[in-house]
Amino acid sequence: MEALKSNLDCTLSQVSRFSSKPISKLIFTSRFPPRLNNWRNKNLGVKSVQCLGKKKSNSQSENGCFMNEDLFKNVGRGVVGFAAAMSLCCGSPAFAESLTVAFPVSHTREVNTVQRTLVEAWGLIRETFVDPTFNHQDWDMKLQQTMVEMFPLRSEDAAYNKLKGMLSTLGDPFTRIISPKEYQSFRIGSDGNLQGVGLFVNAEPKTGHLVVLSCIENGPAARAGIHEGDELMEINGERLDGVASEAAALKLRGRVGTTVTVKVHTVDEMGSPCVREVKIPREVINLSPISSAVILHRAPNGHLSKTGYVKLSSFSQTAAIEMENTIHAMEDQGVQSYILDLRNNPGGLVTAGLDVAQIWLDGTETLVNTIDRDGNMLPINMIDGHALTHDPLVVLVNEESASASEILAGALHDNGRATLIGHRTFGKGKIQSVTELQDGSALFITVAKYLSPALHDIDEVGIAPDVQCSTDILNSPKDLFKDGRSSASSLERDSCILVAEHQLDIQESKGSAS
Repeated sequence: MEALKSNLDCTLSQVSRFSSKPISKLIFTSRFPPRLNNWRNKNLGVKSVQCLGKKKSNSQSENGCFMNEDLFKNVGRGVVGFAAAMSLCCGSPAFAESLTVAFPVSHTREVNTVQRTLVEAWGLIRETFVDPTFNHQDWDMKLQQTMVEMFPLRSEDAAYNKLKGMLSTLGDPFTRIISPKEYQSFRIGSDGNLQGVGLFVNAEPKTGHLVVLSCIENGPAARAGIHEGDELMEINGERLDGVASEAAALKLRGRVGTTVTVKVHTVDEMGSPCVREVKIPREVINLSPISSAVILHRAPNGHLSKTGYVKLSSFSQTAAIEMENTIHAMEDQGVQSYILDLRNNPGGLVTAGLDVAQIWLDGTETLVNTIDRDGNMLPINMIDGHALTHDPLVVLVNEESASASEILAGALHDNGRATLIGHRTFGKGKIQSVTELQDGSALFITVAKYLSPALHDIDEVGIAPDVQCSTDILNSPKDLFKDGRSSASSLERDSCILVAEHQLDIQESKGSAS
């Protein structure tokens, strides 16, 4: 999407800024852990340095949920220093003991900068990446190899390609680096507003094609007839082959009042494949993750009841508070049951998913289990939680419900709070940290795997619903919303919502509401 959160469960962290102290124009002098002893005979001028040990602790977040600081806050803070251009005190928490290793510095300034970023990224990955074998390779030697390959280059793009190539050897598509501009796009999406056309775009893992996941309701793209499932082919005449989601997002964004031309591969009204070229105006886009409606529903016994429908489109920083406000408003309207729609929700911030789960749960329930690089399992539990409502709840999921959506669905399902309806979810059971680097770029690192509260593995498997609903007769939610509210009459034509209402009738007949 224009502010990418797709297929990512992330927590934001930021490395501290180092002071710049140039002392050499010929070498990088960077401190590394003792495993680099095997480099001592490679004429690299190794010098021993003592540093303090890493401090590990658990803290309790304000929302009453236990978090591991190393995992959910400042992952790998201040890992590497550069004696050629900047310094790092030996009190860095990253290494208990370290060595100094010299590298040749490129005479091309842009490449020199990427060399610094390379070593910084390498150190963060070395300390936090979930696979301690680094995909069964010598990560120390990989740095040496990449630095040597980068040295003769003359452009920033070529140097960054080498860095990205090093990351790709980890075999994890979610561990990656994005440019400073792309990172700003990501942060804007997490914060909740931007200037653009209102498209959620995701790169298909197998083909790399950029596919429209959904459109902001009543936004410029939706009004121009762009639909879920359309494939983006060109932006302003530029082919998108091999273009990452974040880069495409930057091309779609721009100053309010300007336009962008996109070419999409779609289907016409008869269902036949076709190519359309559309000019879309850029506007201020409010990325509110919540859309809602109250549905009047008549039970088999003739009783007329109110069902609260809440669609959560992403897990931004505002998701939990907006969910809480929506539930309070619906309780005031006398809503007696709820449908939480997570279909086509690609995920977002881990903490947002955990905060939303606590809106629906009581007590000290386990929300998710994380597994670190050493195989240690850390359950994340609520602390004296108090749900806003105990009314019956069903959750809608599909193949595009991923990441934080799966954490939330698993927490509600495994704790007996909700019935899942729809189709098996995407299957992304990994958590990334996001760290801003010295040059303003951002490094995404997979730092943990997660299991549902009942210890079900989600990664590449997904979560199977309790009840399936047919997509053949499903009316897409893309036409159901206007100004953050849903059309109740349109929702009633959604076959999955009809199935959800039937399940709520069953729960009510069994007296499942507490």
